[in-house]
Amino acid sequence: MALGTRKLGGLEVPAIGLGCMGMSQSYGPADETESIATVHRALDLGCTFLDTAEVYGPHLNEALLGRALKGKRNQAIIATKFGFQIVDGKRAGLTSRPEDIRKAVEGSLTRLGTDRIDLLYQHRLDPKTPIEDTAGAVGELVREGKVRFFGLSEVGVATIAKAHAVHPVAAVQSEYSLWERNLEDEVIPALRAAAIGLVPFSPLGRGFLTGGVKRAEEYPDGDFRKNDPRYQGANFDANMKALRVVQDFAAAHNATPSQIALAWILHKGPTFVPIPGTKRRKYLEENLKAAEIKLSAADIKALDGAMGTVAGLRYPPALMATIDR
Repeated sequence: MALGTRKLGGLEVPAIGLGCMGMSQSYGPADETESIATVHRALDLGCTFLDTAEVYGPHLNEALLGRALKGKRNQAIIATKFGFQIVDGKRAGLTSRPEDIRKAVEGSLTRLGTDRIDLLYQHRLDPKTPIEDTAGAVGELVREGKVRFFGLSEVGVATIAKAHAVHPVAAVQSEYSLWERNLEDEVIPALRAAAIGLVPFSPLGRGFLTGGVKRAEEYPDGDFRKNDPRYQGANFDANMKALRVVQDFAAAHNATPSQIALAWILHKGPTFVPIPGTKRRKYLEENLKAAEIKLSAADIKALDGAMGTVAGLRYPPALMATIDR
């Protein structure tokens, strides 16, 4: 399987990465043995760009990835994130004070069992800390060799510009998919102009674009989808109707809806690197085959309009408030 490589600023990565969050939380029960086997299979297939965060768990996901990469660290490109206060094992607000960034990075290095983080993102903008201070603090960690490249997550163009002026931003990670297009008017043009890469998370619409979904109320407590507005009530019905257009397109191209959704992102730009999340080898292998799918300009145009207007907010209101737009 030939994934090919892409550039996030100066960082070379495979065209598709692996989101590891679901191996520890948010999308139903996890099996550590299968999760670690999935990481190992990803490395074997050239999917070496692995995405985690301090807050996943919290801490559990980084520790799991550290166990999975024992003896294999040099085969992997690790991305992790700071930015949340964690008190008694729970998320407790935002912080990007320089001293808190340093503390978070030291903890991440320990849990990951490594001496450097390849790509370090600010997970969410801290309104109390100037982004220039955040960028400067990460720049110091880069000079010390503890971090290689700096990234941001879910930020707007003004924040990107201010940070990039202090220390180069290699990548911005934000939600982007066939059903979440909020970046197209302003953020994507700004990234292209500054030669900053885009790392779309939830490129399969939190699993909705796979087609194997249920209504919100059918998921157990603790599963993120239970509180996802797009999985609820009339929103679910409207979004399922839109999904059928993608399913029909996939069937006509002898592919799965997931593969088409990922191929669409890959065709949107040479510096776009989606990170579909999975904790099972079979879905990893299915997702990576998207790199082999060729879409025509007519295909892209058809898919651009396939989902129409998606019903429902991306997140519940409290989480929407953390997004810098």
